[in-house]
Amino acid sequence: MTDRDILPDNFKPIHYDLEIRDLDFTSWSYKGTVRIDGKLVKPTKDIVLNTLEIKLLNAKLTAGPQSWESTQFAEDTKAQRSTISFAEELPVADNVSLTLDFTGELNHDMAGFYRSQYKPAAPAAASVPRDDEFHYMLSTQFESCDARRAFPCFDEPNLKATFDFAIEIPDDQVALSNMPVKETKPAGPNKKLVSFERSPVMSTYLLAWAVGDFEYVEAFTDREYNGKKLPVRVYTTRGLKEQGRWALEHAPKIIDYFSEQFEIDYPLPKSDILAVHEFTHGAMENWGLVTYRMTAILFDEKLSEARFRNRIAYVVAHELAHQWFGNLVTMDWWDELWLNEGFATWAGWLATDHLHPDWEVWPQFINEGMDQAFLLDSVRASHPIQVEVRDALDVNQIFDKISYLKGCSMIRMLASHLGIKTFLKGIALYLQRHAYGNAKTEALWNALSEASGVDVNTIMRPWIEEIGFPVVSVTEGKDQISVKQARFLSTGDVKPEDDKTTWWVPLSLRGKIGSQDIEPLSLQTKETTIDGVSQDFYQLNANATGFYRVNYPESRLKTLGTQLAHLTTEDKIFITGSAADLAFAGNSTTAALLSFVQGLKNETHYRVLSQALDSVNTLKSIFGDDEEVKKGLEKFTLELIDKALKEVGWEPKQGENYNIPLLRKRLLLTAVANSHEEVIDEAFRRWNEWRANPTGAPIPADLRLPVYRAALKKDPANAVAAIKEEWFTTPAIDGKEVCLQALGQVTDEALIEDVLLPFLFDSAPPAHPRDSVPGADMHILSGNMAGNRIARPLLWAYLRDNWDKFNAKLGGNPILVDRMVNVSLPKFADLETLKEIEDFFSKVSTKGFDRTLEQVKDKIRGRAAYKMRDAEVVKSWLKANGYC
Repeated sequence: MTDRDILPDNFKPIHYDLEIRDLDFTSWSYKGTVRIDGKLVKPTKDIVLNTLEIKLLNAKLTAGPQSWESTQFAEDTKAQRSTISFAEELPVADNVSLTLDFTGELNHDMAGFYRSQYKPAAPAAASVPRDDEFHYMLSTQFESCDARRAFPCFDEPNLKATFDFAIEIPDDQVALSNMPVKETKPAGPNKKLVSFERSPVMSTYLLAWAVGDFEYVEAFTDREYNGKKLPVRVYTTRGLKEQGRWALEHAPKIIDYFSEQFEIDYPLPKSDILAVHEFTHGAMENWGLVTYRMTAILFDEKLSEARFRNRIAYVVAHELAHQWFGNLVTMDWWDELWLNEGFATWAGWLATDHLHPDWEVWPQFINEGMDQAFLLDSVRASHPIQVEVRDALDVNQIFDKISYLKGCSMIRMLASHLGIKTFLKGIALYLQRHAYGNAKTEALWNALSEASGVDVNTIMRPWIEEIGFPVVSVTEGKDQISVKQARFLSTGDVKPEDDKTTWWVPLSLRGKIGSQDIEPLSLQTKETTIDGVSQDFYQLNANATGFYRVNYPESRLKTLGTQLAHLTTEDKIFITGSAADLAFAGNSTTAALLSFVQGLKNETHYRVLSQALDSVNTLKSIFGDDEEVKKGLEKFTLELIDKALKEVGWEPKQGENYNIPLLRKRLLLTAVANSHEEVIDEAFRRWNEWRANPTGAPIPADLRLPVYRAALKKDPANAVAAIKEEWFTTPAIDGKEVCLQALGQVTDEALIEDVLLPFLFDSAPPAHPRDSVPGADMHILSGNMAGNRIARPLLWAYLRDNWDKFNAKLGGNPILVDRMVNVSLPKFADLETLKEIEDFFSKVSTKGFDRTLEQVKDKIRGRAAYKMRDAEVVKSWLKANGYC
């Protein structure tokens, strides 16, 4: 990419020696010194490096006996750089040291070196900073481009170096970093200087440190590394460490598993996990010190929902996969971020499946992950997995689920085609060849080609470099089918210029005459004919390993709905999702979708019913403004879940598997949302029982959300007040998320406008913390309000009219702003609101979320087109089938 905005190449860093000191908990500032050893490869008067919210004080460059000093600094805030100018030209030299003194900010923006607020679970050490409401811990978040917020550095992924790190802290607190502690020594009254061992060669975004009132639980790997079992610790602020036990059960096993599968031992002498109270993402894979959002790592055996067991196990596996794929071998530039995230997502599910085969995580991925990837990649404003990235703000926008979920889908598709053992052999080869370096996608394809004998580069290039995915349309003949691929767009308006890509499509045909196996056929042209296909039963993309949609003739889809016994769980999920997407785009009919889903009323598998309910909820969201259609879809939904609901009931049964509590929660929530009076009354009874004795037995974790939703229907004002208070006071780590999810379903306009929107957008201070959702959690409430047809327009109006207030609350954090735009706006289904959105954003800067905004607008266009095209079709089908 010729216009990539990168640093000048005259200085090559090799090693950093960084010391942080004078932490000031009143002004929230600190001082630091960094010595950067490296090479001057070109003569120059200027050295340019990255800084942001850092003040340089003085600079000194030494080369052998010579030295040059400077206080001439020119800061370019927009480019996030500082130029150090010297009075005379600096000569080329192989060994130079650039020493910089600087000051920095302990910000509250969840980027760089920042502070997190929390309410202590146990009395804290005396020196812990605090105010009237909160205590504070300190930690870092550097990916993608925020190491420069903490110290001056050459902050690009292919400018790898080793790091020595030391930090001065109060002597009753704990410091953590990537490596084990090397030395601790006194540093003045009530202070100590903690130094850490030298890191391996790594990118700046992987450096990390933290300071706080930490305690830990510890376990060890079964395997030995350099003659010792590896220590694994979960650190928390005081009083929470026991909630790290579930993560600790998994991390050592996963380290051993990946060491064996990748044929390279975990390369660091320890593996630490840190729960951070305020965090932008789910977790961050800092080498040797992985940081996590609280709900992604802590589990309370009495108070946490069952689904968080799954989330924690998966996220731990995902982040540990990065220790090899991303940390040991790093993408060359951010345009190949998918190499990190797509692989770690796939490997995370692989390890979770290895440890918990009973969880059926691949059906989960198809239902939750692949379906989201289809949704994101089906809009015209999507982007290729390997996308051009010019600068830091561009990087933030590709931290989207296309990189993660489509990337994982590509890896899963290829691993299935090559065979898992062959695939992992290629992965090991890739890691061995590029250890401690940087690599491009082509290097991975070359290793996989060598291991498999398949020309991986050729078959995968369109999937990585081109936008979108195909729909494979089927035409039936006598004992044969013809298949044709074309780009799929959810708006249904594919133009010739949109459809220039020919993908390699693994057809995975089940139903070849004379064969019981899945035939490994592939489509590598626009269309072809396959002979010898049974007309009684056949299926494409068996087990849903391919990333494409299948458009069967309507009669075939109806037939498949009567042949569910021939289909795997993965197949049922995939066919339902395909039918929904094709109806949305107009490639197929909504009548065909509803007829197929109607045939699932005897299903009791959580993931299959979830996919079916997701499809019907989309219809309710788009067509539900018509009260007759809304009631008809509610009746249809209650019929769909009736059998499963009667089977699982309210009370858990001894020995039920992991998925049953998840199914119970989903069914009860669905019943409440679709006006099942018996379930609503029982849920409200349980609410009143709990409110009458709030210090007694809590509502079981997996029933909280259905009970809260029923209370909000029956007694909205009192329920909002009570749930809001529960949000502020709950000791359950995931309890705050549950409360925000529930509050997003309020349909009383006055409560939305007078209580919930100020609660969402007000900052604390000046608001009391109980009246202000933290910036990192705003998307939870906002996303649920956006899915609520009463709250949706009120949310948009408030966001539009308080745009500056909203940006001020998030401190300009581009990741959080982008996320809020992404969750708050895409559920509209009318062109009038689309015009309002276009008009408003034409007048404000959209740098940092412009790509996401275009995707949002495409989603609205698709929903509006679907509504105009099929509103009467849906009503007619519901009437004809007795639902309205």
